[in-house]
Amino acid sequence: MRTSAPSPQRSLRRRRARVMLAVSVAVAAVAGAALLRPWASPATPEAVVAAGSGAVAVATTPELLDLPEHPTVLIFGDSWTYGSAASDPTLGYAYVVAGMTGWTTIVDGVRGSGYLKPGLDGPDFGTRIAALDPQLQPDLVIVQGSINDRREPAAGYRAAVDAAWDALAATYPHAQIVILGAAPQVIPVEAATARIDRDLAGAAAARGWWYLSPLGEHWITPANYADVIDTGLGRDHPSTAGHRYLAERLAAAVEAITR
Repeated sequence: MRTSAPSPQRSLRRRRARVMLAVSVAVAAVAGAALLRPWASPATPEAVVAAGSGAVAVATTPELLDLPEHPTVLIFGDSWTYGSAASDPTLGYAYVVAGMTGWTTIVDGVRGSGYLKPGLDGPDFGTRIAALDPQLQPDLVIVQGSINDRREPAAGYRAAVDAAWDALAATYPHAQIVILGAAPQVIPVEAATARIDRDLAGAAAARGWWYLSPLGEHWITPANYADVIDTGLGRDHPSTAGHRYLAERLAAAVEAITR
């Protein structure tokens, strides 16, 4: 007994149904993971991608980085970039990553600094960016942090981020820019830190910039927290071993998004 072939309209409806089922499963999986890992930052819509006819459009992935063999990399951030709690600041992740990758790193870290909060040794991110030397001409700029804004009002935060990034892009128009989000200094992750992670992810997506999320990628978890963070004299900063670990994670993350 022969069966007739389904009509083109029926086939299209079936394909769309399969796509929507796949999206529903993906969203459910993300929601379930958030319940099982409360320290993780909630996934943004850009993280859910469905392929096939009838899929709902989502934000596109940024273009892969195109770097020379030995790039000059400006790493800009707060006390984690400074190298706080390492036995010597030059053993901080921003210095150590150079030896792992062949980068020439220019390190600009100010303890306590954030987009809204002035630091101990310098002003806020926007003021510091305005003072950067335009003659540096880095191939890549990595902007790290910052959890230092978690005690500041949420109102005005995104405007401060956008103004700082506008100035950075204007200072180095030929540089590629990667944002390295806030990393948890305590577990469970503070709600304000998770909010900063979401805000930065959204701001980077709006510009088509790569965003590396230590929260979303679970760089620091209950399983490795004691090995990464110095909770004593280091006052919840990475230890020397923790800085090396962060350098390894950063090197691998940048390699994964580079041609």
